[in-house]
Amino acid sequence: MATPLEVLAALAPSVAVGGIFWFAMRAIIRADRRERAAIARMEAASEKRSE
Repeated sequence: MATPLEVLAALAPSVAVGGIFWFAMRAIIRADRRERAAIARMEAASEKRSE
């Protein structure tokens, strides 16, 4: 029977990789959101100038 410490040691790498993946995906999604907002602002300014 595995001790709780052995179980924790076995699960730690998977949890760490999951955390890294979560932070990376969160950063990508936030960057995409900011980029889309910036593009929308640029397009609105461009339309305003062309009127």
